[in-house]
Amino acid sequence: MASIPVDENRNARTGLMAIGLALAMLGLGYAAVPLYDLFCRVTGFGGTTQVASEADAAIAERLAASAGAKPISVRFDASTARDVPWVFQPAQATDTVQIGVRDMAFYTAKNTSSVPITGTATFNVEPEQAGKYFNKIQCFCFTEQTLQPGQEVRMPVLYYVDPAILEDENAKGVEQITLSYTFHKAIPGESDEES
Repeated sequence: MASIPVDENRNARTGLMAIGLALAMLGLGYAAVPLYDLFCRVTGFGGTTQVASEADAAIAERLAASAGAKPISVRFDASTARDVPWVFQPAQATDTVQIGVRDMAFYTAKNTSSVPITGTATFNVEPEQAGKYFNKIQCFCFTEQTLQPGQEVRMPVLYYVDPAILEDENAKGVEQITLSYTFHKAIPGESDEES
């Protein structure tokens, strides 16, 4: 019975370890985007806003009422990627809202092309430290928007600023929050994969 030399066993083990390491790195590469997205949504990192329920908003309103709601300015910004032939803009440039109180803003979008266009909106808040306190209850950015040729739509955002912003030392000087949206062409099949 012939025995396998020790060097061949070591080479086989090293090869398997290298393959295992490569597969682990590939898996981390695929997991990085959803993990980063989760991190941003939880912490508000990079100006990522939060998603809230009606119940969360009601709690925030009670807290704001008991603490005395303070006003804050919200500025609305809109843009489109180069390949999206839409006119996209906020209905009003700024609004003064009470911290903790629900408010609604509107954006309009018009497809100026001769073909239907499906877009998806990316968003952020400036200054970044305000992201974790800016809560959206309903937003056009939660779903893809399809506009027919020449179609114009009015899209609402129902939101509030969490009263906890008043307790954050990093957000003490924030007097205005800017909510920005950019529409991009939707990637076919992307929303199907996320469902």
